Amino acid sequence: MEQPDGQKARSLATQTSLMDAAEKLIAKNGLENVSIKEIVREAGQKNESALQYHFKNLKGLIIAINARRNAQTQDKRAELLAELESTTAKPTLRDLCRLMVMPSYSLAKADTKFRRHIIGFSHTIALAEESALVKVSDSGGGGGSGLRTGELLRAALSHLDESAYRQRMDIAVRMCSVTMGNHARQKHAFKGAASELFINQLIDALEGLLSAPVSGETKALI
Repeated sequence: MEQPDGQKARSLATQTSLMDAAEKLIAKNGLENVSIKEIVREAGQKNESALQYHFKNLKGLIIAINARRNAQTQDKRAELLAELESTTAKPTLRDLCRLMVMPSYSLAKADTKFRRHIIGFSHTIALAEESALVKVSDSGGGGGSGLRTGELLRAALSHLDESAYRQRMDIAVRMCSVTMGNHARQKHAFKGAASELFINQLIDALEGLLSAPVSGETKALI
């Protein structure tokens, strides 16, 4: 049985307030130092049952937070990818490096709450024990736009065999996560000329990392 419109709106508002509160506290204190009780209080709810009702537990809340931000990131990437493919049939590597970082950067520039998400969760990708490529698929890197971007990157990096490609991309994803998270923590993050310089330097670094040939030393170890 569907909820009445008013009840559904209140339910969505409660979910949003809990997710926003959690992101704020996680950005401030770290994921490991946040409790359900603190989140409920920050969200202005009366008791912990509100979180448990909507998300079951803290893990469920984190999954919901990431799903919300993933959807935003994928939508922004799809928008930027459509613009790019409408202007060229063969994007340059720099175009694709830009596509890797601009969705998150643009969203964080426009929304302080998205910035908090980067601060709170960027390290989970950077420090992932498994492949960062796998991890990033669970953190906004997937969807149709993510798959298409991956296809274009693979075609642009034909000088790398599959193993080298996956290792380079793993390093690239971790580098983006660390640098974006660090930038988000700065007092004037995502503002002004300094921020524009930052994102272009990051794109430069990505392009250099991915375009570099495989050295003789590396080939000898493969």
